[in-house]
Amino acid sequence: GLPVADRSSVGAFLRRLLAPRRRLFATLVVANLLAAAVGLVTPRLLGEIVDRAAAGVTALDGLAAVVLVVVIVQALLTLVARWVAAVFGQDVLAAAREHIVRVVLDLPLSRLEQASSGDLVTRITRDVGTMSRAARDVVPSFLLNTAFTVLTVGAMLLTSWRLTLPTLTASLGLALLMRFYLRRSARGYIAEGATYSRINSTMTETVTGARTVEALRLGAHRVAATAGDLEASAQAERYTMTLRNLLFCGFDLLCQAPLAGIVLLGTVGHAAGWATLGQVTAVALYSQQLVNPIDRLMQTLDHFQVAVASTTRLLGIAEVAPDRTPGTATPTGTDLVGDDLRFAYREGHDVLHGVGLRLHQGERLAIVGPSGSGKSTLGRLLAGINAPRTGSVTIGGVPAVELPLDLLRTEVALVTQEHHIFVGTIRENVVLARQDASDADALGALLAVDADWVERQQHGLDTMIGSGGTHLTPAQAQQIALARLVLADPHTLVLDEATSLIDPRTARHLEGSMHALLAGRTVVAIAHRLHTAHDADRIAVVIDGRIAELGSHDELLAAGGAYATLWRAWRS
Repeated sequence: GLPVADRSSVGAFLRRLLAPRRRLFATLVVANLLAAAVGLVTPRLLGEIVDRAAAGVTALDGLAAVVLVVVIVQALLTLVARWVAAVFGQDVLAAAREHIVRVVLDLPLSRLEQASSGDLVTRITRDVGTMSRAARDVVPSFLLNTAFTVLTVGAMLLTSWRLTLPTLTASLGLALLMRFYLRRSARGYIAEGATYSRINSTMTETVTGARTVEALRLGAHRVAATAGDLEASAQAERYTMTLRNLLFCGFDLLCQAPLAGIVLLGTVGHAAGWATLGQVTAVALYSQQLVNPIDRLMQTLDHFQVAVASTTRLLGIAEVAPDRTPGTATPTGTDLVGDDLRFAYREGHDVLHGVGLRLHQGERLAIVGPSGSGKSTLGRLLAGINAPRTGSVTIGGVPAVELPLDLLRTEVALVTQEHHIFVGTIRENVVLARQDASDADALGALLAVDADWVERQQHGLDTMIGSGGTHLTPAQAQQIALARLVLADPHTLVLDEATSLIDPRTARHLEGSMHALLAGRTVVAIAHRLHTAHDADRIAVVIDGRIAELGSHDELLAAGGAYATLWRAWRS
């Protein structure tokens, strides 16, 4: 699967997010400190009221009024602190999501296709959501509750350091409990996230292959596979839940014990004369005030652990090594040359074995051969999608892997039998290849590939397509993909079964209408339909990762080799 970043990467990522927001972050800290500080005044005033009442003072209206004012001021400051926290959290959230989108879009296509689809989907859905909630809620909550806890303990020490001893002892116990939890939970949450990826992968494979599953009666097998993934996920969740239960049970015990200790110690202190009833009251109130902030702080730390695990998985995407090293050289021509090409999807298992090809401007090369012989892999190497394990692919004398992607796509374009229609208008889908294209350009590109059905749509280029929009047939969707190719206007085209989803008659007509359009371009056509090979200047027959034959249609028929056998089988 995709890599997972370490915790130092998470810290660096957070620093990059906070760096341009130092002023807003400082405002957030100050607002929380003020709200927490004002909140500490009330227990002290109540303790003063108790001492005065014990001394027989009856005029307590002034202190009661001050308590009311303090409560109102604290409420206003808390409101301001929460408002600043919301602004800060949403700003950080937006920046984090934009960063993740940029990282995902920059993933090398060759590496992305090797990753599990479920892994990537889980990372950009569940993990992004978890990180988003942390950016919006966890960080502000952590700051507020930490500030309140520290200031409350400070106020307790100022009131009576002796009466604070039970709270400090419990704090030591909480620190040890958190150390136990934090050392074990990070890996648990990362493992838990990985199980969600496996569930998504299995479910995606089952849904996309539903017809195959039904035809081969594999339903019970797929259900068993899903059940196994769910059981593994449940076990991972049981582990993290056990850690949380231990954490919160220990927390409840350590938070309730200090109050009993304060009362007992206060009784002894009052009898010995070193503690007043007001001090005991104030410290006891402070102790109870600590319960909710520490409870929220513990929950925040738990959520933070989950968020860190999700963030390490998200940042791991950025650690995918680039598959190209862009240089500064520019092609001096359009010749496409592949030399001693070897490639392996798995180490030690080459699917191409020393293939060499030289294509000149305007030449049309057809690559044919049995399924699994390496035709598509060769096409991907020629298009610069993958880098060869050994050898090189050069365009105008420059290695394809040294050309920046935006320049490479103006030189060579790959169109496969797979395509995607995005939610939007026909125009928006077509001009993806060239954002500055006009409506006339877009319509011209569609008509060039015989997509005249667009003109018959009620809204023309403004017709909504994709999920929820006008349904397109496979042939129409492929025409949209080919129209993008027309607008991209590269000098070399690699067509990998580009018309495979169109019926033979339509495909033949489409290829014929594209003939004039493709004049002057270098074309590499990978196909099982041998009429494409018949029209090509040269034909390369690929068998078991090697070019077994290379020549024109007539030459290869005369040779009576593998191509002649394929041709006779196709004609029959």
